[in-house]
Amino acid sequence: MDAHEVLSKYYEYANKGDWDSWCDLFTEDQVMDEQLAGHIEGLATLRSMMAGMDKMYRVFQNQPVRFLVDGEHAAAVSHLTAESISGKAIRAEVMNYFRIVDGKIAYMANYHDTVPFQVLSQV
Repeated sequence: MDAHEVLSKYYEYANKGDWDSWCDLFTEDQVMDEQLAGHIEGLATLRSMMAGMDKMYRVFQNQPVRFLVDGEHAAAVSHLTAESISGKAIRAEVMNYFRIVDGKIAYMANYHDTVPFQVLSQV
């Protein structure tokens, strides 16, 4: 897959809640700097983390707005709308940076306002 296809699949699988296929987009030795979860290394760790998504969100949609690709470097701007398991609404504008090597995500970092996600820690 080229970078545009990888990015398209990244959002397609996330919006379907198909976290196994989403994880398949990453290299075995992937590194992620996730603004809420922190620094994540290795695909096994990522898979374990993503297995809990249905316990955090009733609804999770991350709609891409724009992709920018330059060789193995890519960025995506997206609009996230979600609902926590307790029913609280979450809205955020997101910027993701990707390094895509041989059709897989080797590195990813995301940037967004963390305030809307505070509802996840509320009972």
